[in-house]
Parts: sequence; structure tokens; C-alpha cells
Amino acid sequence: MPESTTLVAALLGMLEGLTEFIPVSSTGHLLLAAHFLGFKSSGDTFEVVIQLGAILALLSVYAHKLFDLFRRAPHDADAQRFIVAVLVAFLPAVVIGLAAHDFIKKVLFETPVLIAVMLIVGGMVLLFVDRLAGEPKVDDAMKFRFGMAFKIGLFQCLAMIPGVSRSGATIVGALWLGASKRAAAEFSFFLSMPTMIAAVALDLFKNRHALDFAAVSDIAVGFIMAFITALFVVKWLLGYVSRHGYALFGWWRIIVGSLALIGLLMGR
Repeated sequence: MPESTTLVAALLGMLEGLTEFIPVSSTGHLLLAAHFLGFKSSGDTFEVVIQLGAILALLSVYAHKLFDLFRRAPHDADAQRFIVAVLVAFLPAVVIGLAAHDFIKKVLFETPVLIAVMLIVGGMVLLFVDRLAGEPKVDDAMKFRFGMAFKIGLFQCLAMIPGVSRSGATIVGALWLGASKRAAAEFSFFLSMPTMIAAVALDLFKNRHALDFAAVSDIAVGFIMAFITALFVVKWLLGYVSRHGYALFGWWRIIVGSLALIGLLMGR
């Protein structure tokens, strides 16, 4: 990346951090933004590495909870059950991600119209589920049963289609299965930890021969911006959805997807 792209790197890093943990599809936003800005990094190095900034932000906010969880795990059945539930939810993504990685990256990620359409469709689904979700049966993410966790993991696999949103798919799945809005978001946070770390590791491994770290300064800018913005989003999100639900994100998806689709159809 040339030096003139540093501002673009900062904007894309900010976009990654702002959208990674809310149900609007960070991947969809990044791919569409990169398309319209004419941005492309060698081996997708930039796009892969800045996700680590968002992951680090989440781990920083949840460091105390994670430490407490693993401290209790050897002698606490509830902690053991929750760790296993997260791993059970993670399992479908491992299987499908390994099997379909190349198709997802080479075909689905290179189809901007599909991304725009999935943003719109996903927004409609989010609005529908948010409005019609009944009285929650489970108000604590730590108490999700294994069967429920596995089904949420299946929902997460839908996010391999760019524009669907990993957090959006898991949150919709959890709401549909009877979780409260706060519990759905918190379980999505915990599930994102192994999922994102594994996805980034797989991307780095698959692209190891094409990786280009020549523009280290731009990558660092994007990483830092992703970390800072994700830090604020993670701290803010649970309180917001507990009070207001997910309608804002549904409408945001529909508006962004519609504008992107119009731009694409106009040949932008």
C-alpha cells in the first residue's frame, strides 16, 4: 500500500472496530468500502491483520471474566458447562469453514452485489426477530444448554456468506431460541473469541505465501484504529441492546445495503 492510503487504512480500521461485534457484518462493510474506494492489499494482509485489533479489544474488556471463568473451571460445574457450550457452538464453523474456505474467499467475497443483498435481507430478518421475539426463556448466557449452543453455532455458519454478519447470525439464532437480548449479545461475544481467532489463523496460514507486510505503518494504523473503536463498542453494546433492542442495526443494514446496491447497479 502506498503512503497515500494511510487515511484509507485508518478509516477501514475504524470501520472494522465499529462493526465487528454489532450485527451489521464487519466483513460486508469492509469489502464494500474497499470496493468503492478501490482498495486492495496483497494477500489480503491488511484485512486479516486488523481483525486482530478487534479481537484484542474484546479480550481486554473480558479479561477479568475470562480469568475468573477458567479459575473456577476445575471445580465449578457451571463454568465447565459454559466453556463446553461455547466449544459446541464453535464446532460447526470449524467443520464448514475448513471445507468451504476457498469457495468463500474466492467466490462469495468477490461478489459485491451478493454482499449488499445480504445486508438488506439480514436487516429485515433482524427487525422481524427483534420485534416478534417472545418472553425470553434464558436470561443468562452462562446457562445456555448444549443443544441450544449447537443450534446457535449452526446459525453462525450462515455468516460465512459475506454480508450476513457473524454476530447478527448468532444473535438472531439465540433470540429465536429464547435468549434475552442481552444474553444473546454476550454469548455472541464469547463465541466470537475462538471463532475469530481460528478464522484469522486459517486466513494467515492459507495466504502465507502471498502475505505482504511491506506497508507495516498502514497495517499498524488500521490495527490501532480497530482496537480503539472495538473497545468502545464492546463496552457500550450490552447496555444498549438491553434497553433498546436491535432495531437500529436492522435499519442500518437496510440503508447501507440499499445504497451499496444502487451504487453497484450504477456501475460504481
